[in-house]
Amino acid sequence: MAGSRSDKTLPFFVRAAAALAEETDADAVLLLPDSNASWDKLLDHVDLPKLMVVSSNEGVLESATEAGITTVPLTINLDEAPVTERLAHALLESVADEVLQPGANVVALYSGFDAEQIDSISNIRLTEHLGRLTARDLQRLETQVPLETLKIVVDLAVEIGREGREGKLIGTLFVVGDHRKVMQQSHGASFELVKGYTRKERTLFDPRVREGIKEIAQLDGAFVVSADGTIEGTCRIIDTAPVEITLTTGLGARHWAAAAITKNTSAIAVAVSESGGTVRIFLNGEVVLRVEPLRRAMKWRDFDNEETTASAKQVEKPAGGAI
Repeated sequence: MAGSRSDKTLPFFVRAAAALAEETDADAVLLLPDSNASWDKLLDHVDLPKLMVVSSNEGVLESATEAGITTVPLTINLDEAPVTERLAHALLESVADEVLQPGANVVALYSGFDAEQIDSISNIRLTEHLGRLTARDLQRLETQVPLETLKIVVDLAVEIGREGREGKLIGTLFVVGDHRKVMQQSHGASFELVKGYTRKERTLFDPRVREGIKEIAQLDGAFVVSADGTIEGTCRIIDTAPVEITLTTGLGARHWAAAAITKNTSAIAVAVSESGGTVRIFLNGEVVLRVEPLRRAMKWRDFDNEETTASAKQVEKPAGGAI
């Protein structure tokens, strides 16, 4: 990385990554740089498997691409996020872009302690971090809601689940897509907080809007989000028709509402659990993904067996009530 201490240290770590990749039969080396590097010199006399540069910095991505290196753009700037979350998001983006295959073995180089230089190396097996999540799974969700919109909502939900508000964990619900039907099958718990704002002023792709949503998330009710990422309603109580759904014992009214509204519409629901910050994604009345955001690497995984055991109840339950 030009002009930084990494100009001297990075080549040593790249050589170490090459040795580790050979020893572990890795499929790729993933590099999370903070600035540009002399890519041609860096790769001289180094035998690497597929090298991938993952960054939210357009300049870094452009220079790496010009050097013939595979690049994966991060859709959200995570420079201030914990390194475990940055790594997990980088892996998720790589699988979503089909640059990596599920189950791949990856050597990762990143700034674990000093933001100004690459100082850490890890060997990561994606089966441990992404479960059975595949690019096909993400594409299946994209048939209902564009993948970029889904990612921005899930990332926001993970932040809410991890950070809470004022030192306390909070729960909330996002219902994304098919917003006209969702609005018809819900009612306001209080006055509408986005009324009078333009669509540009209500888009979740604006960081200021996301920060505002974190504050509002403390209030009762769901956020209704259109497929293009625009907030259409806040503090909405779901009162859709009763449906037959199966959920794990212990999940509350928020999760029942998420399951019911996705059963009766083509929307996707993203529910944040107040008890532990777990984020669950609902599609067609079922949990299809679960994200554990608290104090550990973010793990994306399919709805696993523990939630389909005999403890699950199958009942016909109205979706109304406070969420």
